Formats: sequence, C-alpha cells, structure tokens
Amino acid sequence: MEKDRRFAVLIDADNVSSDRYIKLILDEVSNEGILTYKRIYADWTKPSLSSWKNLLLANSITPIQQYAYTAGKNATHSAMIIDAMDILYSEHVEGFCIVSSNSDFTRLAVRLREAGKYVIGMGDRKTPQPFVVACNRFVYLEALEKNKASEIPLEAVTSLDVIKDAIKQIVDD
Repeated sequence: MEKDRRFAVLIDADNVSSDRYIKLILDEVSNEGILTYKRIYADWTKPSLSSWKNLLLANSITPIQQYAYTAGKNATHSAMIIDAMDILYSEHVEGFCIVSSNSDFTRLAVRLREAGKYVIGMGDRKTPQPFVVACNRFVYLEALEKNKASEIPLEAVTSLDVIKDAIKQIVDD
C-alpha cells in the first residue's frame, strides 16, 4: 500500500446513503492514500437530495450537477465516466475509488486498470459481480458500517492515568 498514492473519489449519489456511508467511504480511502478529487454526481435539483448539502460542505465534496435528460437513461453515470477519463488523462492521480452498486462502471474500472491505475470499488452487497471483480479491491458498504459499529468507542477505554491512579490507591491502602 502506498500512503502517498493520490486518489479520485467519484460517488454515484443515487447509490449511496449520505448519512450512513460518506464518512466511512472517505476514511477508508484515506487509509490508502491522499484524496485529491472528491466528487459526487446527481441531479441536485431533486428535493430528495437536499439533505446532502451539509454533509458535502463538511467533507469538502464537490457536487456535480447532471440533469436526467431522458427517463430511463442515467446521465449521471455518463458524467462520472467522462470525468474519470478526464482525470485519468490529467495524470494527477494514481488511483480511483468508484462508489456505486451499478454494473455500468465495470468497463470504466477495467479501462482505468489498463492505464495502470489502482481501482477501489465500493457498493452494496447487491453490486453485480462483473463490477466487483473489475476493481483491484472492492469494499462492501455494509461491511464498512459493520466494522465501524464493532469498534470500541473511545469513552469506553480507560485512560492510563486513571489506571495508574487506581493502582496507586490500592497500593497506598
């Protein structure tokens, strides 16, 4: 693992629950390297996405507006793919994190790997297997959430000073 590897994180907002996963995603990719690009794609005019605003501001994620031109077609996916290729040719990153549970990104993951880039995919358990195996590494969002939930909260850990004081009291008594 190269900690100085620069990553572009591209998130399909239609496939990610903001309050559940965004922080976990960013933390996970930060373990792999530096987050150079953080972009999230959607039709931000939809009222259902208004809850994202504070989360995007707090995490310095750039929202990319993409209108749905035709019913049944996903213009957001096209915008993500075009941006990924632009970033690839800018040569500013060594890796990509594609966050989606959609197989539309399978060919993109393959192409990025062909160009020598490290590709992390993230998505739900329902993510089609072709996209999962097209990535160098794939992380299921539910597993990230489960790992986070199993961590011991800091307030449950007794500080060394408290332990030393308790031992001193026992010895002195």
